[in-house]
Amino acid sequence: MNDAPDTTTKANEPQLCLQDVCCAYDGVPVLSHLSASISPGETICLTGPNGAGKSTLLKLLNGLIFPEQGTYLFEGTAITASLMRDHRYSKWFHQRVSFLWQNPDTQLFCSTVTEELAFGPIQMGLPSAEVRQRVDDALQALSIAHLRDRAPYSLSGGEKKRVALASLLTMNPAVWTMDEPESFLDAAGRAWLMEFLQALQRAGKTLIMATHDRELLQAFGQHTLALTPASSAQQAG
Repeated sequence: MNDAPDTTTKANEPQLCLQDVCCAYDGVPVLSHLSASISPGETICLTGPNGAGKSTLLKLLNGLIFPEQGTYLFEGTAITASLMRDHRYSKWFHQRVSFLWQNPDTQLFCSTVTEELAFGPIQMGLPSAEVRQRVDDALQALSIAHLRDRAPYSLSGGEKKRVALASLLTMNPAVWTMDEPESFLDAAGRAWLMEFLQALQRAGKTLIMATHDRELLQAFGQHTLALTPASSAQQAG
């Protein structure tokens, strides 16, 4: 049985669309009258100083927080608190849109790496054989097969980041949102990350990443969304 909601997206419709969005924390504006649109398969780099709202925007795109004003549309549907309380829709949405947190400790909670990678597909209700295949494929893709029985908390920062990315890969999301994906990675790890992101691009995935990294911006920053504290963003490219 297919649990996906009955939604259709027009060919010329943005995959994600922000319309005059405002967000605030404790009454302090963080995003102010932000409008932007992102097409399927597009790569967007979020830029701006600390406190400009990059992490807030990523949380909003993932349906973790909601606009106080304005509208966020995903594939033509307005994402609201009431809609995300619908378990069927929320489950489908979080299979489509993924979030890599800046600190991998935020999203790693299982006893072993294998269990971590299997958690999402199990929640999707996939057959056990497909769960095992997805886990094995992700372990190979991220070059972490030797870590399969390790406890995530015992890993290095770079290893944790790879496990976190692998846990998203097992879900095969259409949209990858990432908060400073280069964090916790050394020079070799960052070079590997560039190749991984390029592979996602070739697979037609939509990438939205907040980053200060010059090499990432040079490689992936043809389209940017420049945020300034409590002001409208400027979309370039």
